[in-house]
Amino acid sequence: MAGSQCCSNPPTLDPNSGLGFVEELGGLKTYISTSSSDHSKIAVLLISDIFGYEAPNIRLIADKVAAAGFYAVVPDFFYGDPYNINGDNRPLLEWLKDHGTDKGVEDAKPVVEALKSKGFSAIGGVGFCWGGCD
Repeated sequence: MAGSQCCSNPPTLDPNSGLGFVEELGGLKTYISTSSSDHSKIAVLLISDIFGYEAPNIRLIADKVAAAGFYAVVPDFFYGDPYNINGDNRPLLEWLKDHGTDKGVEDAKPVVEALKSKGFSAIGGVGFCWGGCD
C-alpha cells in the first residue's frame, strides 16, 4: 500500500484533460489516446488509481504511451464515482467495498474483448495504486 503522499495532493479531475477522447469501450466510458504512428496493433490498458479516469495524470501517462506508438485506453472502472478525498462522506475503506479490485477484473474482460474485436494482436496492462490513502 502506498503512503499518505498519494493523497496529500489529490488531483483536480478534468473530463477535458489530455490529448485523447472519450468513447464507450466494452460498456465503459473510456479515455482513449492514439497517435498517427499507431501501427503496432498493440493496445495498453491503463488502470487508474482511486481518483479515476478523469485525473489529468493518468491521461498524461496514456498520452505518453500513445506517443510511443501504442493504443492507450483508460476505462472508467468507477462508473463516475472516483474517490473524493476532500468531499466524500464515505471513509476510504467503505468506498473500496463498492469498488473492489475483483469487480475491476470482471469489468476489464469486456474491455479486452472489445480491443480484440478492433483487431489488436496484443494487449498489455498497467495498474496504479487502488486505495493507497491512509
